[in-house]
Amino acid sequence: MAAQIALTHHEWWNGAGYPIGLAGEDIPLVGRITAVADVFDALSTKRSYKPAFSLEKCFAILEEGRATHFDPQVLDGFFLAREKIVAVQMSYSEVD
Repeated sequence: MAAQIALTHHEWWNGAGYPIGLAGEDIPLVGRITAVADVFDALSTKRSYKPAFSLEKCFAILEEGRATHFDPQVLDGFFLAREKIVAVQMSYSEVD
């Protein structure tokens, strides 16, 4: 499963991703799920090159990627679990 995730989490729902150019349900579900989680993490956490975006901006950017970057059903599930996801993220965040 780890190999599938590593290989497919940069694929896009519309086929514009990499490294293989898979699209839609040809992308393994674990890759589609990880794609959403990976982008959310990148947007919502502080990096050496950028501050963390607000949660509202993070979810808006994810929504902009619906049916192009992200599987719409996976995105729906992520949004339904928003409160739990944010709570888990906060429980693991480092205090500055």
